[in-house]
Amino acid sequence: MLKDYFLMAINSIRHRKLRSWLTVIGIIIGVATIISLIIVSRSLESTIEAQFEKFGANRILISPKGFQGPGSASEGLTTKDLEAVEKISGFEYVIPWVFVSTEVRYKDQVGFTIVSGIPAENYEEFSVDSGVELQEGRWIEEGDKFEAIVGSRVVEDMFDRPLRLGNKIEIEGEEFRIIGIYKETGNSQDDNQISIPLETARDIFNKPDDVDGIVAQVKNPDDIPALQEKIEDELEDERGDTNFQVVTATQILENINEVLGIIQFVLVGIAAISLVVGGIGIMNSMYTSVLERTKEIGIMKAIGAKNLDIFEMFLIESGLVGLVGGLFGTLLGTGIALFIGRIATNSGFLLNIKIEVVVLLFGLFFAFFVGILSGVLPALQAAKLRPVKALRYE
Repeated sequence: MLKDYFLMAINSIRHRKLRSWLTVIGIIIGVATIISLIIVSRSLESTIEAQFEKFGANRILISPKGFQGPGSASEGLTTKDLEAVEKISGFEYVIPWVFVSTEVRYKDQVGFTIVSGIPAENYEEFSVDSGVELQEGRWIEEGDKFEAIVGSRVVEDMFDRPLRLGNKIEIEGEEFRIIGIYKETGNSQDDNQISIPLETARDIFNKPDDVDGIVAQVKNPDDIPALQEKIEDELEDERGDTNFQVVTATQILENINEVLGIIQFVLVGIAAISLVVGGIGIMNSMYTSVLERTKEIGIMKAIGAKNLDIFEMFLIESGLVGLVGGLFGTLLGTGIALFIGRIATNSGFLLNIKIEVVVLLFGLFFAFFVGILSGVLPALQAAKLRPVKALRYE
């Protein structure tokens, strides 16, 4: 019986192609929007998690309060704060970091990027722990002064001619020889950076005591909460204020995921409005179908069809419209997400689009559910028609 209803639903849709497709388009738009937003937001979340895994979960980050990352204004930390953290046991190493957004010259051309200074003696160890790799060349070593490692985008995009190992670039009036090139990460900030020895950075940028950030590598991950508390107490005693923040990579990731979750909820909620509009379109189309097929309903009841049979017939038809819209909408939404991922990658923003079967199935079943829900009232109206009145309907 259900098979017969299914075939009748297909025939009904085929006989009013234009109206059916206009109805389906509303569902396609709604589902495509929702699926693309979910895929992009979940992919962004997994990309950020992957980046933090590379950076290291066993790290505690100390920075001025309100610090937003390399290149942002940061005041408050000094070498005294560094010394206070170094006194605490339980770390493999404690590294100060200096960031400056500055002008970089190569021959007669000028570019602007972030130059970071890290202690030469810890450079390779810190970089390897951070998951950073070299495409070619070597790491900064103890004794280096005017040597630099540059990101892949600095090499290819900053100047008219690509940079090579051995080329010299000018930073704050000093020449630096390129000894290494970072492997491309897909993160524009990382791929555009230039790294030099910390002491040299302090000299050329006139930052003898300033520290933009401190990274403390923990020996035992279980000690992170206790060490975090010790750092906060030690710095507060040393400084006499709380103009600093001590966070772990896990905490930063949790905060980011919380924000992404709220954004995802809001965006999907907005996109769902279009799906509701599509559902109203299905309802309107089904009401019209009931009117057009009133005499047909009367004949079916006259030869023995029950109210439940009529109800199921129209419900299957509305569900089928929703399912078709869900199928095309899911495919379109996946395509949009992949397109966004490609644009992001070409723009220098790392975004690995991850297609999840669960998300695709959600799109299909959600559209089917909307179709069924939208068809309930028209199906009830059809089921309640009296055979005599239905047969007299013109």
